[in-house]
Amino acid sequence: MHAGSREQDLAPTPGQVSVYRWLALNDWQWDSVRACSDLEMSADEAQAGLRRCVDAGLLREDPTIPGRHVAVDPDLVATVMATPIEQEIRERQERLRSLREGLGALRLDYLDSRRRSSGLVEHIPGIAGVRAFIEQASEECRSEILSSQPGGNRVPEAMQEAMARDIRQVKRGIRIRTLYHHTARFDGPSQAYVAAMSGLGAEYRTVHKLFGRLIIFDHESVLLPDIHGSGGAVLARETSIVHYLREVFEQTWEDAKPFSDAASDGLQRVAEEIDSTIVGLLGAGLKDETIGRRLGMSLRTVRRHVADIMQELGAESRFQAGVRAAQTGMLAAGDLAGMDTIKLPDS
Repeated sequence: MHAGSREQDLAPTPGQVSVYRWLALNDWQWDSVRACSDLEMSADEAQAGLRRCVDAGLLREDPTIPGRHVAVDPDLVATVMATPIEQEIRERQERLRSLREGLGALRLDYLDSRRRSSGLVEHIPGIAGVRAFIEQASEECRSEILSSQPGGNRVPEAMQEAMARDIRQVKRGIRIRTLYHHTARFDGPSQAYVAAMSGLGAEYRTVHKLFGRLIIFDHESVLLPDIHGSGGAVLARETSIVHYLREVFEQTWEDAKPFSDAASDGLQRVAEEIDSTIVGLLGAGLKDETIGRRLGMSLRTVRRHVADIMQELGAESRFQAGVRAAQTGMLAAGDLAGMDTIKLPDS
């Protein structure tokens, strides 16, 4: 049986506690009828509570007086019950220490191999492994953490974990800069997160089109999502890769806008900007799923926007919608041509 289950079984039940306290008030003399009446229990419930008290060692029957019980000091009972649990905890702590020391001794070999490696690219399996790496890399970071977080909103639990980590880094003097999609400005938890962290010195900006998810630590490493959908990540330390992705981030950062909620920017203007961006992506031949990833929208939201845009423009095809948008001034002609520029693959 799992240790947690044993501890739960050992904990006194409400019925057990009620029976024990009733006996304490009645000179430890058991009277089933009175106990059931006073405690508003059935006979089975009362007997079960009494039996658990005896089984736990809190009471023992007095062989000289029928129905009478002798109480045992609960502190003594707790000490007896806790002894094997404490022993198991000590054994688990020792196994944990041995595990950390044993694997920790291998890290020097790992670091030495990494320094001699020419590839400097490795795979980090699973979400738990990625989170552990981010924690470690953040603590080891010396100057700056850059991140791109596509999507209109983030999971609250992940944001709480990120906030605790980011607060520690900001207090250490680490500069934090993060890019979001404009759609994050509609998300309440994202607004609250950014407001709190901005007050501590972190910086946040938003764009309509974001190149993908990444985290860059100093000028040394970049964490990218695993395209195989395993929840893991790919870590690159090769200088040229890190330098290139930093340049991509910096160029996007320059064109991005400081994070602010959509209401303060004007909901109508924000909606028009989103429609204009969607039209440009339609004209470039992108599918709805790809547009959703680019803009941080759900597939359903993208399709609703596309339907509204095509109806407004009277267009029968996606490319026609792009051309008519340029003709009507909804989209500058240069925006369509600009879609031919080289972009990173969708993440």
